Amino acid sequence: MAALLLAGIALSQEVVDRIVAKVESDIILMSDVQLLTRYQIFLDGKSLSDAEILDKLIDQWIVRNEASVARFPQPSEDDINKSIERLKRSFSSPQEYETRQVQSGLSDAQIRQFVTAQLYYSNYLDSRFRPVIQVDEKAIEDFYKTRVVPRAESRGQTPPTLDSARDFIQEALVQRAINEQADRWLKESRTRVRVEILLNEKAQ
Repeated sequence: MAALLLAGIALSQEVVDRIVAKVESDIILMSDVQLLTRYQIFLDGKSLSDAEILDKLIDQWIVRNEASVARFPQPSEDDINKSIERLKRSFSSPQEYETRQVQSGLSDAQIRQFVTAQLYYSNYLDSRFRPVIQVDEKAIEDFYKTRVVPRAESRGQTPPTLDSARDFIQEALVQRAINEQADRWLKESRTRVRVEILLNEKAQ
């Protein structure tokens, strides 16, 4: 799912474009790959290879197509604004956020488009898979013993009680299960979608 938390957007016209993949009757351009690469650098300070970025874009196409067929609603402006604020808080400081933005060359509007698409994809996958996920007590206890307690102790902190951490643990396990089911679903969906990879071919 982490692959789906990176959304592709239309590219600036100064880039010389070529088709790098065909998915059903749609196309993915080299500029799509380059723009998503810039967003990943903005988020992580580094990026994957062009082939790996293209793979993410194909997955996004699958999710977007399914969500569109299901008439899944776009996120609200309020939810988008909250997601942008969470994104800003994920950086160590406002200065780091601004520095990464300058390095990536992304505008505020482009970042907002990416965040909106991320939220749309994650909301759809959540609605699709959360209803069938069940988390048992043993899984919660195991997560507490192997993740929560060691993490607190490594920081010299007193671990929270199991009861106080239960809601957090359950949501973490639900999200992990959603990611796993989404990954399996995407792999299965790839077998039903006509994809032609042209990334390593010369421009026609």
